[in-house]
Amino acid sequence: MKFTVQQIADLIGGSIEGNAATEIFKLSKIEQGEPGSISFLGNPKYTHYVYETKASAIIVGNDFVPEQQIHCTLIKVENAYNAFAKMLETYNKLTSKKTGISKFAAISDTAVIGEGCYIGDFVSIGENAKIGNHTKIYPNSSIGDNVVIGSECTLYSGVSVYNDCSIGNACNLHAGVVIGADGFGFAPQTDNQYAKVAQIGNVIIEDNVEIGSNTTIDRATLGSTIIRKGVKLDNLIQIAHNVEIGENTVIAAQSGVAGSTKIGANCMIGGQVGIIGHLDISDDVKIAAQSGISVNIPKGSIIMGSPAFDISNYRKSYVFFRSLPKLADRISNLEKQVKKISE
Repeated sequence: MKFTVQQIADLIGGSIEGNAATEIFKLSKIEQGEPGSISFLGNPKYTHYVYETKASAIIVGNDFVPEQQIHCTLIKVENAYNAFAKMLETYNKLTSKKTGISKFAAISDTAVIGEGCYIGDFVSIGENAKIGNHTKIYPNSSIGDNVVIGSECTLYSGVSVYNDCSIGNACNLHAGVVIGADGFGFAPQTDNQYAKVAQIGNVIIEDNVEIGSNTTIDRATLGSTIIRKGVKLDNLIQIAHNVEIGENTVIAAQSGVAGSTKIGANCMIGGQVGIIGHLDISDDVKIAAQSGISVNIPKGSIIMGSPAFDISNYRKSYVFFRSLPKLADRISNLEKQVKKISE
């Protein structure tokens, strides 16, 4: 596909300095630019590449003023990174336009498939399932009975959505995601064995949610596990039964949230964070990577450590922690001196 610089500028709301008719047919890193490609300047330390790159066009901020001669066309925007991200999203949609239903798909007669959908090879869609318009389900995915999936969603290969779960509009589920597997519910018995507690709830995922590869979200014991709109989950995350995650919260890879914990809106949770069950984490909380959360967290807190506490106190404490051997030696020497004086 080819686009002119003018068409790209119109898309991202930019102004042009150079040749608006220049044709672009690929994207590139600024340091690896080549004729016919477009890149962006999002970090000042890469500024020198603007003067060296062979890319045909560069997206820059409105405040960029060249200090040397430039051989490419500039598109000036308010935020170069956001503009490039918008262009990438548009490019991704254009290059992934798939429609049609594979003859190898197994679709229940009672399922309802919307207009313009793509259903890949060996996809299974259960009874009374509803798939919204322009949703794409890639090969080897499984959609259970009574599942509802909204419009403009993409489910990549190997996604499993268990019975009775609901997914909103414009959601992306990457390869290997499992929605609605049983929560980890087992009751200990007098003979030291465990009796399984039936998990009869579901999972509700609202609009504009993205879920990374091999992430799992368990169905509720009763009621629903809920992922609110705008949530972004990285790869390899475990969300347990009856958890609720508030709007626009982001969680990085390898984190785990135990059952019935409520996480507020606009939180940022780093990688490998562990959160125990039945907690209340309020809005606007930031949790540093590898933290362990075992108590409720008030609104706006920034915490770190395991068990986690206020990040500024953690950093001060860590200075002393690293110095513990030296401090122990100093205390030992002081005790010896005090003993000599007292004698």
